Amino acid sequence: MAEAGDLRGRDVLLRPLLEEHAETLRAIRRQPEVADWWGSLEDDFPLSDEPTANRFTILAGGKPVGMVQVTGENEPDYRSAEVDIFLTRDVHGHGLGTDALETLARHLIEDRGHHRLVLGANVHNARAIRCYEKAGFRRVGVTRLSGRDFRTGEYADELLMELVVTPRAPPARGADGPARTGSLRA
Repeated sequence: MAEAGDLRGRDVLLRPLLEEHAETLRAIRRQPEVADWWGSLEDDFPLSDEPTANRFTILAGGKPVGMVQVTGENEPDYRSAEVDIFLTRDVHGHGLGTDALETLARHLIEDRGHHRLVLGANVHNARAIRCYEKAGFRRVGVTRLSGRDFRTGEYADELLMELVVTPRAPPARGADGPARTGSLRA
């Protein structure tokens, strides 16, 4: 059953993070397939380790299967957001990550007015990169030694990816009509 604040995708429901999902999300973060890319678990994850992030539990079949988070720039002239996601190994390869990212992107663009979404992925995380591309993100370039590779403990290169739409133009100064809207196609 959907609740206020939920975002519905094809096969997923994104629900604002609830304390009741914390232990399940902690267990998923401990899975080697997730920990390899997210690192060791913080003591206060997922409730207070990143206070500026808005987090959603990804539900499929009514059960928590992962988390997606967003930190956004709310300044009207710089409406962009950074997203990140993880899923339990039990659903890898089933399209739920793509569905969750598309659902979050639609919300951020249509409801929140963002025009640019970015994310980073370890250059060796091919599964994640395929998921991001399916969700409409495009490769921008490689940022050198910008993130920890938790498999080796060394700094590693990350692939910077973005999803950009034509931003809505603000009303012209003194104009009485509504603002023009841009395309939602990436």
